[in-house]
Amino acid sequence: MIVQDLTKLFGKKNIPEIRPGDTVRVSFKVTEGSKTRIQNFEGICLAKKHGNSLDGSFSLRKISGGIGVERTFPIHSPLVTKIEKIKSRKVHQAKLYFIRDLVGKKTKKVREEKDYKMWEEALTEEEIAKIEEEKRLAAEQKAAKKAKVQEELDKKFASAAAAHEQVASGNEGQEDPKETQS
Repeated sequence: MIVQDLTKLFGKKNIPEIRPGDTVRVSFKVTEGSKTRIQNFEGICLAKKHGNSLDGSFSLRKISGGIGVERTFPIHSPLVTKIEKIKSRKVHQAKLYFIRDLVGKKTKKVREEKDYKMWEEALTEEEIAKIEEEKRLAAEQKAAKKAKVQEELDKKFASAAAAHEQVASGNEGQEDPKETQS
């Protein structure tokens, strides 16, 4: 009873039923320094552990640049903003770790069925808008700073050009000392 109450309180609702063999796209928040962005990871589900409980997770595998990349996502993590089930395959095993050893078309031997389902956090659109607004403000600040620096450079150039003109106009009436010696 307590676990079910906690799942209702902290867990995500309407999560698509993810099974091994499904192709899944997960959008999750990545924080680098002070910046936050949304990153996608799409791959084949190798395993699902602990069901849809609070400690439930699933592992995805994809090939990126010829190298296999695996990532495990907790289902109820606050960093996971969207889970999309793109394709479904009928497999006969609960854990598809044998796919790690297969190369090329052998991994896609089983017929795929289109079975698109999606779970998305309600606040995701607001957070994306917030991130975009932060990016826009940072770009405006950077542009203002650049304009200020350019304005200072233009002032320096104008004063240097005026000084150069003044020196050039002062030397017009005088002869060059090197020319008088010869």
